[in-house]
Amino acid sequence: MTEPLIVYELADQIATLTLNNPSRRHALSSEVLAALKGRLDSIREDSTVKVVVLKSDGPVFSSGHDLREMVGSDEESYTCIFAECTSVMEAIRLLPQPVIAQVQGLATAAGCQLVATCDLAVASEDAGFCTPGVQIGLFCSTPAVALSRAVSPRHAMEMLLTGIPISAHTALDWGLVNRVVPSHQLEDTVTQLAKHIARASSYTLAIGKQAFYRQLQVDRPQAYEIAQRTMVENLLAYDAQEGITAFLEKREPQWQY
Repeated sequence: MTEPLIVYELADQIATLTLNNPSRRHALSSEVLAALKGRLDSIREDSTVKVVVLKSDGPVFSSGHDLREMVGSDEESYTCIFAECTSVMEAIRLLPQPVIAQVQGLATAAGCQLVATCDLAVASEDAGFCTPGVQIGLFCSTPAVALSRAVSPRHAMEMLLTGIPISAHTALDWGLVNRVVPSHQLEDTVTQLAKHIARASSYTLAIGKQAFYRQLQVDRPQAYEIAQRTMVENLLAYDAQEGITAFLEKREPQWQY
């Protein structure tokens, strides 16, 4: 029986998606991207999922695009590959549930893009990150979209122009990851973080995530307009009224969602 390219597990309202192609260094081939997109689409409609964890096993988190698909083809094929990858990255960004990248190894090119796209990222001390396409004649232009929104433009350009890997601690300093922990603590750290987030209302998490990314794309006055409308909409919802009332009454809230 063929092993699935994406392993799905659900426990405590946390969905775990594990990249499962170690022989190809968890490359984001067209098949893997399609499988990942399918899982993300299913999770979007699943009210039992509050948080998503994206992970892999072994020395490499993801080596990025499968380079075998990048040689000897035509414009239409290449266009489809990058469109499919963009679709996955946007699915993560637009997913109602927060997504945490659990990074245990090297995240390269589109693999680094995947980490930068997730809402949060936790890395082990031996993890690394790089965008080395420039060294093989193919600039990491699509990974640069997510990377340049996670770190400063100068740090992004250093990675893109040199292709030199950065350490987990450098990634933390630059803002690419949220936390760096010893490898034996990685899974427990991510699980505890996911469980803490999952205590919140699904409605509140979704409306907050959506508003956060929308306001990032506009200037400050427009950002405040978006945030103000969101606060009012959020406040009118049952879960906000229940949460505030529960806090005032010193009891645990009973979420509707």
